[in-house]
Amino acid sequence: MDIEIFPHRLLSADTTEKLLNNLEEIEGVKRMVIQGQRLPQTEDNPDRRVITILGEEVDLQVKTGRVLMEIEDEAVIEQVKIICEDHLPFGYNIHVGTFIRKQKTVTDDMKYGEAADEIPEEMFGLTDQNAQLSERATIIKKKD
Repeated sequence: MDIEIFPHRLLSADTTEKLLNNLEEIEGVKRMVIQGQRLPQTEDNPDRRVITILGEEVDLQVKTGRVLMEIEDEAVIEQVKIICEDHLPFGYNIHVGTFIRKQKTVTDDMKYGEAADEIPEEMFGLTDQNAQLSERATIIKKKD
């Protein structure tokens, strides 16, 4: 099951970092994707910086406009709402639906060719297909 957190404003790097760290603490979260406007690669942009999620450094390349989450069951939604109330006082919407692809597509096979078999399953559906491979998703594994 997927949900979408749609804040009523674009999130700063600090808010994104705090929100993602708290959402990662929820037991039933399988994977998350942030989407938004691509940030310019200039040094003087305060939102284009490295954030720390679960102790791992991640280069924040977008101004967060949506957070997509794959969750185990509906009970997780209530926990997500509590965290969103703390970090998003300006408001947000949560939508239930299918937002993250779960398997490879014909487009993936065409873009990557034989290399598609070498890409981990959890990477499909998480990234912009037009981006360079080096600019794609960062996978942060939960510590057991």
